[in-house]
Amino acid sequence: MDKQDSAKLIVQYVGGKDNVNTLIHCSTRLRFTLNDFDKADLDKLKSVDGVLGAVIAGGQCQVIIGNDVVEMFDAVENLLGKDFGKGTSNSKSKQSIGHIVLDFITGVFQPLVPAIAGGGILKSILMLAAAFGWMSDKSQTYQILNLIGGAPLYLLPLLVAVTAAQKLKVNPLVALSVVGVLILPDITTMLAKGTELFGMNVLNVTYSSQVFPAILSVLLYAVMEKFFTKYSPKPIRIFFVPMMSMLVTAPLTLLFLGPLGYVVGQYFVNIILFINTHLGWVATALLAAVLPFMVATGMHKPMIPYVVATFSSIGKETLYLPASLAHNISESGTCFAIAIRTKDSKIRSTAISAGISALFGITEPALYGITLQHKKALTSVIIGSLVGGTYVGIVGLAGFTIVGPGLASLPMFVDKANPMNLINAIIGFVISFVISFIASLFLWKDEKTTSKDDKDVSENKVSEKLDSPVSGQVVALSEVPDDVFSQGLLGKGIAVIPSEGKLYAPADGTVEMVFDTKHALGIKTDSGAEVLFHIGLDTVQLNGKYFDVKVDKGQRVKKGDLLETFDLEKIKEAGFNPITMMIVTNQNDYSVDAEKSDNTDENIQPVLNIVKLGV
Repeated sequence: MDKQDSAKLIVQYVGGKDNVNTLIHCSTRLRFTLNDFDKADLDKLKSVDGVLGAVIAGGQCQVIIGNDVVEMFDAVENLLGKDFGKGTSNSKSKQSIGHIVLDFITGVFQPLVPAIAGGGILKSILMLAAAFGWMSDKSQTYQILNLIGGAPLYLLPLLVAVTAAQKLKVNPLVALSVVGVLILPDITTMLAKGTELFGMNVLNVTYSSQVFPAILSVLLYAVMEKFFTKYSPKPIRIFFVPMMSMLVTAPLTLLFLGPLGYVVGQYFVNIILFINTHLGWVATALLAAVLPFMVATGMHKPMIPYVVATFSSIGKETLYLPASLAHNISESGTCFAIAIRTKDSKIRSTAISAGISALFGITEPALYGITLQHKKALTSVIIGSLVGGTYVGIVGLAGFTIVGPGLASLPMFVDKANPMNLINAIIGFVISFVISFIASLFLWKDEKTTSKDDKDVSENKVSEKLDSPVSGQVVALSEVPDDVFSQGLLGKGIAVIPSEGKLYAPADGTVEMVFDTKHALGIKTDSGAEVLFHIGLDTVQLNGKYFDVKVDKGQRVKKGDLLETFDLEKIKEAGFNPITMMIVTNQNDYSVDAEKSDNTDENIQPVLNIVKLGV
């Protein structure tokens, strides 16, 4: 792989240098914030050498690279130069408020992980050394090294000040100074004794290791900086803007924003702990089982604020990190089993490489290279994750630093007060690996391929054309603004922007299911294709309102029969996108190809060719 060539294509397919607003990277992904997300071509991005996948999630265009992400980041950054990010941003008009908030949260917390992880692992290794008698925890060397490991967590407000300022594009050093007021030793002493500011009592709060007070403070500072920059005379701007911004922001933070952020953080942690306490191991097991889908769409990143806030409050985390251990190692076990079972040299090579990465806590190569491409692999991962997650949930496994759980990072589970915590982590590690490995050995079968020496398999093929289920404009599934559909996680198919609220059978078949909320139903065609219809995005929230199903489960239908009606205008007025998807869910048994046509008239028309291969 020539990283320079790949970097040029990546920049081109995200819309060019002028379309890039910000660029950061995590352990496996390039994370672009774009001025116009419509300019990004995900299909072409996925075809670039070295790119494992591409999604738009969390207010970012995420390009999955895998283990070479740092080198690819350097290559892309060199191409962008120092002047990118000055284009006109259309992001606010293109994204929902939820996406904007998620983009901000990810931008603030993602860069914190290396520092917190490095310090946490150092502390864990020190505790392990003390437990085995290799070093006395009373020695000054131990105490100094332990303080070094704890520094990132103690200074968390300052780290957050820098990342938040960078995300908001304001002066990071002034933001750092404003937030630094919260942990000044003299201020801390005054707060402990009780003090007043402008005649108002200042609440005594310990701000070290807190994140939300710092975020609120920098948000206010960003407003103040922009305000005073706008009205300040240019000759005095260099000192007047930071002076006035600090003068307003620091007192308001001490009086109001700091205590508010502290309370928000406490409630945030308490809500998660409440869920974890009342669901117990079930929460851990279920989270582990759904992590493949969360990681694939990048939706695991919003868990980072919870983990950081939990560490700052109680010094450990008992839900996400244990679940991640079960999932990561299950990915590894599945990949190694497939490497043994498959006769395909390309799959074997990918599985070995991805299995090693997952063993050390990096799962994207496994997810995009193996798991999401093969249902049997995904099933094996879910089984291993569920069983492993159940065990670590029952024993109450706790993690003590923020890093992807894996073989090298097992010291993150060292607990001086509970030596069994590390033992339980190792047992959970083994269970997850073995269960997923065995499940994959039994479930995996290479997909059958044909060759010139084979019999004419066309005799064993069953082909069928599926009509558009609704009148309207047919679009590619990749254009659906929902990653579950656009990334083909449910299967291949098409989407239709409806012009009429009537859903018709695209082929002869039998109604297999009708959702209680009526927004989706499925049929099985006479050729055996399992076809899912999903009317609108998030329309499950309507709970059946505006939908009228005309068929029952088990009913035979003919092509063109009316399956359901829906009030198109009412759905739009309620704020929901009515785009309708038709997906072949048993995609491993069929080749599914969309009709290539520029026809945009509003008539029912053939839109999918499906072919079932016989044995």
